[in-house]
Amino acid sequence: MKEATISGGGFGEQSGDYPIGREGVDRSAAMVHGGSILLVVLIACALAVAAAAIVLLGRGNAEPYILAFLAVLATVGVFGLFAFAGGILRISARPGGNPLIKAVLDDAPDGIVVSDADGRVIYANAAYLDLIGAVGDHDARSVERVFIGDADASEAIYRLVKAARAGERLQEEVRIAAGRGRPARWLRMKVRPLGIGRRAGALTVWSVCDISRDRERQESVFQELQHAIDYLDHAPAGFFSAKSNGEVAYLNATLANWLDHDLAQVGSGGLKLADLVSGDGAALLTTLRATPGEVKTDVVDLDLKTRSGRTLPVRLLHKVAFGADGSPGASRTLVLNRERDDGTEPQRAAQVRFMRFFHHTPMAIATIDRDGGIVRTNALFARLFQTTLATEGRNRSIRAIVAERDWSALEVAIGQAAQGRSDIAPVDATLTGEGERFGRFYVTAVGEQERDQEAAIVYVLETTEQRALESKLVQQQKMESIGQLAGGMAHDFNNMLNAILLATDFLLNAHKPTDPSFQDIMEIRHSANRAASLVRHLLAFSRKQTLRPQMLDLGEVLSDLSVVLRRLIGEKIDLKVVHGRDLWPVKADLLQFEQVITNLAVNARDAMPEGGGLQLRSANVSALECERYHTKGMPPGDYVLVEVSDTGTGIPEAIRDKIFVPFFTTKDVGKGTGLGLSTVYGIVKQTGGFVYFDTVEGKGTTFRIFLPRYVANAQEVAGQAVGIEAPGIAASPEAADRGHREASADLTGEGTILLVEDEEGLRILNARGLASRGYTVLQAGNGVEAIDVLEKTESKIDLVVSDVVMPEMDGPTLLRELRNRNPGLKIIFVSGYAEDAFQKHLPTDGQFDFLAKPFTLKQLVAKVKETLAA
Repeated sequence: MKEATISGGGFGEQSGDYPIGREGVDRSAAMVHGGSILLVVLIACALAVAAAAIVLLGRGNAEPYILAFLAVLATVGVFGLFAFAGGILRISARPGGNPLIKAVLDDAPDGIVVSDADGRVIYANAAYLDLIGAVGDHDARSVERVFIGDADASEAIYRLVKAARAGERLQEEVRIAAGRGRPARWLRMKVRPLGIGRRAGALTVWSVCDISRDRERQESVFQELQHAIDYLDHAPAGFFSAKSNGEVAYLNATLANWLDHDLAQVGSGGLKLADLVSGDGAALLTTLRATPGEVKTDVVDLDLKTRSGRTLPVRLLHKVAFGADGSPGASRTLVLNRERDDGTEPQRAAQVRFMRFFHHTPMAIATIDRDGGIVRTNALFARLFQTTLATEGRNRSIRAIVAERDWSALEVAIGQAAQGRSDIAPVDATLTGEGERFGRFYVTAVGEQERDQEAAIVYVLETTEQRALESKLVQQQKMESIGQLAGGMAHDFNNMLNAILLATDFLLNAHKPTDPSFQDIMEIRHSANRAASLVRHLLAFSRKQTLRPQMLDLGEVLSDLSVVLRRLIGEKIDLKVVHGRDLWPVKADLLQFEQVITNLAVNARDAMPEGGGLQLRSANVSALECERYHTKGMPPGDYVLVEVSDTGTGIPEAIRDKIFVPFFTTKDVGKGTGLGLSTVYGIVKQTGGFVYFDTVEGKGTTFRIFLPRYVANAQEVAGQAVGIEAPGIAASPEAADRGHREASADLTGEGTILLVEDEEGLRILNARGLASRGYTVLQAGNGVEAIDVLEKTESKIDLVVSDVVMPEMDGPTLLRELRNRNPGLKIIFVSGYAEDAFQKHLPTDGQFDFLAKPFTLKQLVAKVKETLAA
């Protein structure tokens, strides 16, 4: 089968002919051309002469010549066979051009030229010759030779030539400068390799097309578009386009001038619809819904806002096209300025006032039909229910924003309004959407003539925050009530426990350790001490325990406490203490703060039965950083934060509101009193701090304690520098006994003591104990009796020991009366309440000592001797 070839159209003599197959053009190494018949004739003549010479020589003489001639022919034949086998020689029939392909290329409207790797032209059609202005076939030049000298086109030509040499395809549009009687023009040039196998890239096909007219049309369209944009930019009305996500894609110059916005921000994502529309009005434009494929236009009156914050009343003709899936496209919004009264709208001022009232009221408003379909809304309604309404189609219903369980009540109210009834009771309902939200719906009827389309007006007031505050207030009141109850119980229990402890002291003094009943008495004493410990927990929760605050460095406190905690939590739990740098000082009771951390550590240990991690972290929290912790109810200020984090089971959501309630526990019977966290809560609150927690079930819990920063005065700083610490308070009667055990020196004394106590049994025991130590004791049942005793007694009274809460006259009143009669009289108050609970009722200069109930006999006589010696 012959291969179709293309002759060079007059250029075959320069560079040969190239057969064109399906994949490209390949050049033959040797070809027999149609014009080489003379060579064949010469060879035939030579053979004839050789044959005649052999005949003339004779048979005998010609034999050597015949052999030599055959040898030459054989050698030539062998070499020829090798040349054909190696592809060095090839004999083909005269290549006849395919007339169809030739006609297509020759008559193509685009200029086509084929060149080899050296840039020599192999083929050029008539269109190309005309584009370059060639005078004939012999004047055909390659593309680079024609255009490389053009300054405007040289760079593009260079890129095309580079691509051609690399065997790549490339297209460029270049502008050719005017010359040789031709105007400036635009050419589209394409280049691609031509060839197969080893010859790939040996030839290059160039396509050159004059696109000047296309360019002229494009420039004309562009100019018209520029004129249209210019007309729109400077139109007497504003115009903008916004995407469905609220991003402003276009803003004309008129509107930008009205609002004093920079046009450079438009289209780059720097300008949002909320930057243009005042209040919640942007939600009105983004919640528009229609059927798929519909183009909807709404007329909306609202306020735009300038960059300086000034409002501008406008009327919007807001047009949005919806796609086949119902998703909204970019808006086309015409903006009419209604700020200036041009006399064409007599009701303009009234409409603007109503618009501002309607859209800026703090209550969401919507008009609905008989079926609950939303007809129109104000801006706040659109914002509050934007997420819900955005998922609805064209038929938006108020039912979509109300929980299913509350819809029936609202439906009844709407039905009553549709019938024209008044005084419809408000409906409290749960709102749909993310999170737990609540709203109160007020439904009123519309005018008779408007009921065909709008059946009712619905006003919605979101009550989510109000309910949260109410719930918080109820919880706080509950905690306060429990605290008051706990404090009252603690006071009464302390009186009874005080009597038990004093009675056991007398019994222990009367019995030797070898006495059979001695151990029974010790057991009674031990049980009384345990009961006293529970009472202290109740007082801690009710914030009525006595604190001895001192300036503390919490970093040092946590370091010292970590040694005890490691033994407390066990080896399976890894304790890590992370100290903040340069912690601010706080003022707190050291023993009580240690109790707080210990209680939290014990709870964390119990939440990690298989082991885990416990971390104590301290840090300073400035007033600016408070918001980061989302601490509701804590005023901004400087605090020292202590975090106690564990990797335990977390706190179930169902009990999170109860963890600080006294006696609430999830532990097994006998394993917890339910007072651990309530004690933490009370101590932190009484110290002036705040406690919060974050928990994730299965991952762990973090308690955060915020204690206010304390700014020490010069005296406290000096005292701390020399190692002077504020006095603490004994944690229990047992601890007090241990504290006084070493100081078992003589506790006897002398002097007259007035003992005031309304509990007769406790008064008798106290008097007996003091008398046993050498004191003269006068007794009174309340403050009034104490005044009488004081007036009737001739001897000097050295000390008054008085209860605080008593009938007829309480302790603070008694103190004022005594100081009026004897300013230097010493007094000790004893009470089951905290010292702070009654100190505010005392005069500012009222000096006194305090002993918390329950106390032992040793504590009482030690305090008496200490006060008398002061």
